[in-house]
Amino acid sequence: MLMSTTLEPPAIDVVARLRRETTALRLSFHWLGTRKTLSRSQRSEAARPFEAAGDFLSAGKKLLDTTHPRFRQVTSVRHRAGAYVQGVSLPYPEPGIRLIRRDHLDDVQERLTQFELELGHQAAQLDEAYEELKASARRQLGRLFASSDYPTSLREEFAMSWDFPSVDPPDYLRRLSPALYREEAARVAARFDEAVQLGEQMFLSELSDLVTHLSERLSGRSDGKPKIFRDSAVENLQEFFERFRRLHLGGEDQLEEIVTRAESALRGVEPQQLRDAPRLRQRIVDDLSDVRRALDAQVIDLPRRSVMRPR
Repeated sequence: MLMSTTLEPPAIDVVARLRRETTALRLSFHWLGTRKTLSRSQRSEAARPFEAAGDFLSAGKKLLDTTHPRFRQVTSVRHRAGAYVQGVSLPYPEPGIRLIRRDHLDDVQERLTQFELELGHQAAQLDEAYEELKASARRQLGRLFASSDYPTSLREEFAMSWDFPSVDPPDYLRRLSPALYREEAARVAARFDEAVQLGEQMFLSELSDLVTHLSERLSGRSDGKPKIFRDSAVENLQEFFERFRRLHLGGEDQLEEIVTRAESALRGVEPQQLRDAPRLRQRIVDDLSDVRRALDAQVIDLPRRSVMRPR
């Protein structure tokens, strides 16, 4: 039985391992804006039927139909690339930055390059439908349509890039200002300390959601019959176990124990078995109930930590 109700601050060796075995990754997108604010005169005209002042009205126009199949294909690449990075990385307490294992670097680089090529291809496909999209916009916008709102081509309007920014204090500070360097080093150390806790919170939250969903599908009933559940309810948990083993760097024994317990409950179990074997289904429900109680005992809100900042 797990007695603690909070995540303890990470041990120093875990923080050191995180710094030693990961590198920062920042994924960025250049994306065409598809909405534009109306001009002052247009807002005034739009406000007239309501007897309102144009300066007190906020209004905009949609430049392109983003539900067009080819636009959706472009957007899909962005979503999948972002989801991929989330799935192979750990959180870092600075916006836009994730931590990836250094021994996964080549695989990540290769996969992001594939997404980049796919995005270029889909942008070219969208460009072939550009005149159709503009013609539709002209019909929908009426007098609000303005050719000047549109680039000549869409091929260069969608792009992705990534880099590996340094999150360590710059070495030149050591020579220029040893005191400032120490302050920056302390700030970075606090960031990695928080990153370890963010990682624990991420795994706990995700496991809790997955276990709760599967438990509800297995134990719930509809019209007196067991609820129907999709294979993904089991497969998503199995994928979580693989990702946890691949990314987790240690540091929280209770989290490791909970994941091991959930993994053992589902080891070798296929979705169809849960449909065909009521006893197995009930055994899994009971085992997952124990896991849920252990998860519920954890307080996943991270404590506030003071971070030294340069003056």
